[in-house]
Formats: sequence, structure tokens, C-alpha cells
Amino acid sequence: MERERHVVDCRRSPGGGGVFGWNAWQNYQQGQAEAASMRYQQLVSISTGNELSDEQLASARELVSDITDEHGDTLYAELALLLDARLAVQQGNLEDARTALENAAESSRRYVQSLAWLRLARIELTDGNPTQAHALLDEPISDALAAQRANVRGDAFAAQGDTDAARDAWETALEVSQTQDQPLYGVQFKLDDLGAEEATQ
Repeated sequence: MERERHVVDCRRSPGGGGVFGWNAWQNYQQGQAEAASMRYQQLVSISTGNELSDEQLASARELVSDITDEHGDTLYAELALLLDARLAVQQGNLEDARTALENAAESSRRYVQSLAWLRLARIELTDGNPTQAHALLDEPISDALAAQRANVRGDAFAAQGDTDAARDAWETALEVSQTQDQPLYGVQFKLDDLGAEEATQ
């Protein structure tokens, strides 16, 4: 009987250790996710608003580095990169913005990739590179962002002086935004301005 009990205990031991190890790993993962979430919320809180002081910008961007270093395989790290690009633009640092977005574009999440490609296209337009912006817009951007894509495409055509193509793209952006019930602000103003310019020619 003693021998049988010993055999049973030995058989249970590895299983018990495995369950314990799995639970510990799950607890660790949950703790990491919660930590990443808290830091990201802190980042959002710091960076809220269009006009940030130099000190706020520096603190926010340092927090981005902490999140990406310690939680690099999480969605929060990728969202932090997208936010970092906006902060870098506010600092007038397009190279840092481009780097952050290129890193975000390596995500396995299509929506994050798509946001990164769209914002990279805007960076290229700001930097005077409409051809490169078109190339980025040719990436497989999520259909959920089709209206934004057409809007930026119109901006790229306008930068190249192709007003007909710009109008078509902006009209497409409005149509898609209405179909998807996603208001897209500013596009109608571009079309109105384009019509006013053509009327004076």
C-alpha cells in the first residue's frame, strides 16, 4: 500500500509542477499586460493636447522608450510608437517620426500597419515627397481606413499639381466616409477651395 501511494504521488508531482508553472507564467503575463496598459495610459495623459511644453514632450518620449523597451511585443508598444511619431512631429523632428512609424509598420497587426503607412505618407508629403507618399499608399492598407487613404492620395496629387486626380480622390474619400459612416473633416473644404481656384482662372 505504501509503495502504491508513493507511485501515485510521483505521478502527480510532474503534473502539479506543470500546472503551477503554467499558472505562474499566466500571472506573469497578466502582470506585464497590466503594467504596459498603465504606462500607456500615463503616456496618453501626458501627451493629451496640441500644445505641449518641451518638458512634457521630453517626458512623453522617454516614456515611449520605456514602453517599447520593456513591453515591445505588446499592442501598447505599437500604439506608443504611433503616438511617438506625433510627438516627434510637434518637435519638428521628421526623422524621428519616420523611424517610429517605420517600426510600427513592422507590426503583425494590419490596422496598426495601416495607420503607420498612412502617417508615413503624410510625413513624406510634409517633406516634399509626393511620389514616395503614393508608394506608401499602395501598401495593403485596411479597408476600414479607405477614406483616409483616398484623402491623403488626393493631397499627394495636389502636391504634384494634378488637380483633376486630386478632386477624384477627395470625392472618393467623401463617398467612402459616408458609406462607412465615418465623418472625414476638411475634405469638403479642399474641394471647395479647388473649385474657387478654378473659377478664378
